[in-house]
Amino acid sequence: MTRPEDRQTLMAEITAASAAGARLAPACSLAGIDLRTFQRWRAGDGQVRADRRPEVIRPRPAHALSEAERARIVELANQPRFASTPPARIVPTLADEGVYVASEASFHRVLRDHGQMRHRGRARPPRTA
Repeated sequence: MTRPEDRQTLMAEITAASAAGARLAPACSLAGIDLRTFQRWRAGDGQVRADRRPEVIRPRPAHALSEAERARIVELANQPRFASTPPARIVPTLADEGVYVASEASFHRVLRDHGQMRHRGRARPPRTA
């Protein structure tokens, strides 16, 4: 993402170069942007448009885990038999029992979101020398 101040500077420099006789496409490529990007940044009244990506409301994916499923993952991972077991061992153990809750990656993601992915094994965590 380009900051609005940087956009304004680039737009002013490219516009000045274009007014001095430079072609627009080479001036844009020299500035490191595409011609289409320059055209998109320019609003109808000549003002520089701000980046609207941070403001966009993104819908939740239909296949996202529900809060009940996330709570079940945390509950399973916190059971005494899995308390010190990483997700790489929890998921296959549950699969051997015929229980599928979520993938290993989902276990990692949910436990990380709940702050429980520090070190789940019995061995000491690695130290830096």
